[in-house]
Amino acid sequence: MTTTTTTTNAFELIAQGAEARVYKGIYLGRSTLMKERFEKKYRHTDLDNRLTKDRIKAECRAILRAKAAGVTTPAVYLANFQRRCIYMEYIENAVLLKEFIEKNVSKSGTDVLADSSTLLLNVIADALGTIIAKLHSKNIIHGDLTTSNILLKNVNEHHSTDTGNYDDVTTSNFVVIDFGLARIESSVEDKAVDLYVLERSLSSAHSEVPLLFSKIFDTYQKCYTNRNQCKEIVTKYKEVQSRGRKRLMIG
Repeated sequence: MTTTTTTTNAFELIAQGAEARVYKGIYLGRSTLMKERFEKKYRHTDLDNRLTKDRIKAECRAILRAKAAGVTTPAVYLANFQRRCIYMEYIENAVLLKEFIEKNVSKSGTDVLADSSTLLLNVIADALGTIIAKLHSKNIIHGDLTTSNILLKNVNEHHSTDTGNYDDVTTSNFVVIDFGLARIESSVEDKAVDLYVLERSLSSAHSEVPLLFSKIFDTYQKCYTNRNQCKEIVTKYKEVQSRGRKRLMIG
């Protein structure tokens, strides 16, 4: 999403993507994000309204299912179908995981990380592997697993590569956001594709830490509840990865 600033109905526009606008404001006395899915003019109005309503329902359902699975997500306050939007909790004292990694892990610009950076990398990988395993174990597909869709909250200068102190950083500090492409009741291939999307996004955004995905994948396999299905996912992931590499070679 690209950031911008505009004000409408007491909510300030803070970001806009291909599918939605995100506003920040106050709702019922609480700091709130309002995610608005705008109209697609190329679609028939009735079809557009129905698809938008379905996507809003699916997003809310996925957020609630993820929370029930033990994954930290924003609280949903209201789904307004006429306004085409979701009101949800604004996470205070949080930073995008992408920015945190760039500042605290990737800043050396080399493949050889300091001990403190390696420790932090392990903390992040363990948390993400655990979170994704929890989602997939409950058949929840995020659809856009990137470090831009994960927040790290309540982490400050006390948790820096200079101090190497991450003992109190747990999976609860990682907040998964933007379930706009999420779905439930997924297949083994859906889960494999979800993992491949993450791998590709990490190789693009965090090429300085090439071991991050493999560490996440290791934890994922340890934490996945159904061992037999996990083996199927690993096999399918390798097939998806192979297909993806062939497409990249062919162009």
